[in-house]
Amino acid sequence: MDGKGGKGLLAGKTPAAAAANKDKDKKRPISRSARVSLQFLVGRIHRHLKTRTSSNGRVGATAAVYSAAILEYLTTEVLELAGNASKDLKVKRITPPLIRTFGFICIVTVLFS
Repeated sequence: MDGKGGKGLLAGKTPAAAAANKDKDKKRPISRSARVSLQFLVGRIHRHLKTRTSSNGRVGATAAVYSAAILEYLTTEVLELAGNASKDLKVKRITPPLIRTFGFICIVTVLFS
């Protein structure tokens, strides 16, 4: 032995460095909303679906994703129509009557198109 280090210890492989590398190697959890690129929370919708079913809380995994996608689509359509109407009326805020009016129009056109 030349005195170049202890048994099994290599440069940069101290226990503290090994612990730091272990933390870097861990994958961060990705939410289901991020996986399917939705703004609505898929986990929360799944939880609410499970509490409101009569089949002992058995809900498929894709049911929440599909429901969140539908809700997000309808919300964006309603807000887009209400925003266009507020721009036409030269007001700066989207008010509940605008949402009510154009939300109904949007839902009717989506259902019957």
